[in-house]
Amino acid sequence: MIIDTTYLLPLARIGVKTDLLKAIVEGKAGNIDLKDIKVSLISIFELQAKAAKLGVPSRDTVKAISVILKAFRVIPFYREDIVETAYELYRILDDYIDSIIVATAVALREDLATEDTVIHAHKKELEEEYGIKILSYKDLVKA
Repeated sequence: MIIDTTYLLPLARIGVKTDLLKAIVEGKAGNIDLKDIKVSLISIFELQAKAAKLGVPSRDTVKAISVILKAFRVIPFYREDIVETAYELYRILDDYIDSIIVATAVALREDLATEDTVIHAHKKELEEEYGIKILSYKDLVKA
């Protein structure tokens, strides 16, 4: 499963209502295992940018990046198949970084967990055209 940047933010002490990693650790996310989580390298950049914008201390960001690199398989966003698919997706999605994250899921034939409203607005089209599932926190976590 590819996870969107939102779910990485708590690692940098940025609070989100949809802390998927915490839910997985607490056993509230079905049979999802942290070992099965993959992230796009672009999400690390996105996390850094968000942390800097919110004034998160750099040491917290560095720790978050270290955890991500140790805990998850990080997929380079510059792979040819990802770049080509991201260009295709950019005609549907208006954010190139989101296009890269979805393209990563497509290239790896993995489900994508995201809270992004634009991606969810195109869920049916993306799932049918690219053969992946688009999931949200509510889809994955049992209250």
